Amino acid sequence: MWTPAQRGRMAGITRKTKRYPSDLTDEEWERIAPLMPPANRRGRKRTTDFREIINALRYLVRSGCGWEMLPVHFGPWQTVYWWFRRLMRRFLFQTIHDVCLMLDREAAGRETSPSGGVIDSQSIKAPHAKTRGYDAGKKIVGRKRHIAVDTDGRLLLVQLTTADISDSAGGQMILDAIRKRWPWVKHLFADGAYDRLQLMDKATFLDFTVEIIRRSETAKGFEILPRRWVVERTFGWMIRWRRLVKDYEQRIDVAEAMIHIAMGSLMLRRNAHPSISKRALIKSHVASYSFFLTL
Repeated sequence: MWTPAQRGRMAGITRKTKRYPSDLTDEEWERIAPLMPPANRRGRKRTTDFREIINALRYLVRSGCGWEMLPVHFGPWQTVYWWFRRLMRRFLFQTIHDVCLMLDREAAGRETSPSGGVIDSQSIKAPHAKTRGYDAGKKIVGRKRHIAVDTDGRLLLVQLTTADISDSAGGQMILDAIRKRWPWVKHLFADGAYDRLQLMDKATFLDFTVEIIRRSETAKGFEILPRRWVVERTFGWMIRWRRLVKDYEQRIDVAEAMIHIAMGSLMLRRNAHPSISKRALIKSHVASYSFFLTL
């Protein structure tokens, strides 16, 4: 549940948007405008407003609507879709996400590149995927999202596979991707599903330390596990964007782009409006709690 300060912050940000809560504010657009592809020197002059394209894509992922149901304010949906495919091939959404992630870490007083992370997976229905698999444990036909986050829950990378791929096999792909994209990561936390010999051998070969966080055998009911709850919260952030509740995409690269649009939007909003951030609220709550303990 949001606190009154959080509700006031969201209301203030909404007032800065043009039409919908998912629209870019002026502060957000100023940060990503330099990342947009430049216009061609030759040929017809570009008439597309990139800000409207990004607004349309954020609206699409946040509301979960179809391409043909985009509001007319954004222009023809065919134009939005054409630019989405082109920007996706340029890895623009991944770039926006990673840049905002590093800036958010710096704002929190941490190193730009993380040294530790948490890995986990989520099986999700994919009714329109070209290839699907069956997860016997979760009884889901679809895809599996293998993700790695830093110790604060920021998404470091995501790998999509069919749901029948085991967590340990997906974890090996995560290790390869982390080593190439975030070379300073050394320590990873995971649950018992990743405690497999082949995965541990690969982690040793790639100079990783994988720490398994197990559930207590004496615990009854729900139990919050250290480090493990962070990645579960990230999955919660994802499914607040309705396009990500299920995997509606046929292609894996399109599904990954949708995730980067959602998580990049969260990071961008935190960077552009840091006056009353969630982190500041948490610090104030902790300070107040410590003060009352001394009374």
